[in-house]
Amino acid sequence: MFDNIADRYDLLNRIISLGIDQSWRRRAVSALRLSGEAQVLDLATGTGDLAILIAGMAPTAMVTGLDPSVNMLTVGHKKLARSNLTHRVQLLEGDAQDLPFAADSFDGVSIAFGIRNVPDRKKALEEMARVTKPEGRVVILELSEPRGGLLASAARFHVHTVVPWLGALLSGKKEYRYLQKSIAAFPPAQEFAQLMQAAGLDVLEVAPLTFGVAHLYVAKPKN
Repeated sequence: MFDNIADRYDLLNRIISLGIDQSWRRRAVSALRLSGEAQVLDLATGTGDLAILIAGMAPTAMVTGLDPSVNMLTVGHKKLARSNLTHRVQLLEGDAQDLPFAADSFDGVSIAFGIRNVPDRKKALEEMARVTKPEGRVVILELSEPRGGLLASAARFHVHTVVPWLGALLSGKKEYRYLQKSIAAFPPAQEFAQLMQAAGLDVLEVAPLTFGVAHLYVAKPKN
């Protein structure tokens, strides 16, 4: 599905989120609390948006982006070449449920708008915990179903009606109808935090963003 929309994925995200997704990403990078020559893994990296941002905000970090979509990675490699970050960011094809890295390999692991698309979320979370160093951080940014309040109602209308319509209109594809369905099917924030705990992560923070349209989850591996 993501192979089919790779060429317009970034543009659609900017338009559909009204540009707010970039501020969410910056907050996610800050939550990683990177220092020195940190090794960072960005899962479901897609076209490399978050991986490139991490390298920009942490100028001595080395970043590995992993994604199963070849077409998304192709777009990402073009963006990397334009950003002159190929010496600090590498993009690889791979599966978050079966990471090809040794235990305790990374100072930080991130995944933005991708965990809801992973078939076995607990397995992916266990893999994140495994490859993160004991004092490292796991940061997850994910869309969510807004709940409660007038503004939340407006946000739900946007997610349920505007997002699939506008996505299909701009891309000529029907894949963006999946976006609304996958958001509605994703568990509530506290329930997902409990899954993280069960997968070997000590959850430090669960923060709603923009009336609950997204949530930021911050954790570290359990000792």
